[in-house]
Amino acid sequence: MQGDLLTIITPEMEELAPGIFLFRKYVDEALFYNVVKAAVAQIPFRHMVTPGGKRINVAGISMGDCGWYSDRRGYRYELKDPITGKSWPPIPGDISQIITVAAAKAGFPNFIPDSCFINKYEPGVRLTAHIDQDEVDFDQPIVSVSLGASAIFQVFGEKRGGKAFNIPLHSGDLLIFGGPARRVYHGVKKLEEQNHPLTGNLRINLTFRKAL
Repeated sequence: MQGDLLTIITPEMEELAPGIFLFRKYVDEALFYNVVKAAVAQIPFRHMVTPGGKRINVAGISMGDCGWYSDRRGYRYELKDPITGKSWPPIPGDISQIITVAAAKAGFPNFIPDSCFINKYEPGVRLTAHIDQDEVDFDQPIVSVSLGASAIFQVFGEKRGGKAFNIPLHSGDLLIFGGPARRVYHGVKKLEEQNHPLTGNLRINLTFRKAL
């Protein structure tokens, strides 16, 4: 009875700050994780490097018409995997539709992602504060889906330093940031050791963007 009551009174979407929207337990975790496993079977996770040659501590890979990439040539989107020459695995239509509908509910109509960057976090790994600025149209939001181990997403604002606004993210959560929050510094705190029935001690994050 208490669980049913919580379901009734908990809003589907909450605006945490201007342009930042959280949908708790919004996606089918198994559905999304199966998509991740299928994509990684084609192009495995890898650690890229920054233009300065520093190893990026979060492993990643892409799906979609283009994929975000980083090496000594710079940060950019590539139509094919620079290492294998393969096209990136496509974003399945049902997954794209889920993302589009959520974006519309947050006030971003007609958002259709053409790229999805998939990150794999291991215990002890963090994502340092950064801005997503390699896309063409900053009017388009960023939609993030969390799977597996829980993490703390941090929003810093227009500058990298200072006190962060912390957002706990759990498996199945969907987070959108756009509008006034589209170009804020953000990151992920160091992942704590934990165990999740879907992914074990890993956190998988899918970040959907309109890149081109």
